[in-house]
Amino acid sequence: MIYFDYNATAPVMREAREAWLNVTEKIGGNPSSMHQAGTRASIALADARENLAAHLGCHPLDLIWTSGATEANNMVTHHFARTLEATEEIWISAIEHPCVHDSAKHYFGKRAKLIPVTRDGVVDVDWITSEMADRRPGLVGVMAANNETGVIQPWREIHAICKAYGVPFFTDAVQYIGKLPLKGLGDCDYVSGAAHKFGGPRGVGFLKIPHRKAITPLLHGGKQEGGRRAGTENVAIIAAMMAALDVREKQIARSEHLLRKVWRDNFEAQFLRALPGASIIGQNQPRLWNTVSALMPDGERKLQWVIRLDKAGFAVSTGSACTTGKEEPSHVLSAMGYKSAHAVRAVRMSAGWETTEADWDALLKGVAKLYQELQPAKS
Repeated sequence: MIYFDYNATAPVMREAREAWLNVTEKIGGNPSSMHQAGTRASIALADARENLAAHLGCHPLDLIWTSGATEANNMVTHHFARTLEATEEIWISAIEHPCVHDSAKHYFGKRAKLIPVTRDGVVDVDWITSEMADRRPGLVGVMAANNETGVIQPWREIHAICKAYGVPFFTDAVQYIGKLPLKGLGDCDYVSGAAHKFGGPRGVGFLKIPHRKAITPLLHGGKQEGGRRAGTENVAIIAAMMAALDVREKQIARSEHLLRKVWRDNFEAQFLRALPGASIIGQNQPRLWNTVSALMPDGERKLQWVIRLDKAGFAVSTGSACTTGKEEPSHVLSAMGYKSAHAVRAVRMSAGWETTEADWDALLKGVAKLYQELQPAKS
């Protein structure tokens, strides 16, 4: 099986497994305990926090460990639901991940306004600029890169606008972290991330918040994380996450992602030649180097393509793993203006750092072969 579903989850890398095993064997104490074993765990936790802060460019006390991005994102919307005035709005992009979109609707209802996007899947900065001149939301949330299309969002520009108006800015950077340089992310007020997207273990992530400002806990109980997130920290998987991130940051610093983008671009060019009627979503916009979101030719729906490719030895997806199995159009493609008849043909192919040029070539041959098999026989 050749794996092309890294945007859903990445296999745990060797360095992360080794870090987990090392900490599990050598550091068995609770970070909140006062004895020597607890102190060693507390030091390891502090080291990991300082390491992540250095990568992001923020203060270590800005960081809270979480079970993943879903918890982190829910913590943000929960906090603002408890602290904003009853009439205040929050603005989130129309293409946010379900854990942002659904939690915002849960806590704010109609006060959660959707920021429109262009046909290419880019958040409409002009809309934000125009609306912000007349009224101020209590929070603006725009993801760093979209999980379905790979389109990179203008989060730096939007953050600058929010900063000028004194509006808190939140970015879900789950797909961005571990693929592109982190410079500037630490300047954002709220940032979420998850280890399993870049080769760390599942079940661990973080939330970056302004440490000089209070946050309303989502979980209540102990006083871990400075009283901001109850529950004993899992030092081993936090260490594993940081081991994975360290490797990815070194690869990015060496510009290894640029060659992988060339492989992806070559695949797309040949893909469009091999499959008449297919198209690449967001093709003309900056995108994550690993992601191809394609509208397949008329005929088979997306689930059928996924099933057929799986049988052929390729793991791809229909889009967000949180909506897998649904035949209705994704809210992302709907927000981009795609009609249902087109959106149900969308297939996402997402590579990872371990994906080779030969893997892309094999996927191309596999897709082209299936396309030919689906063509009606000539009489």
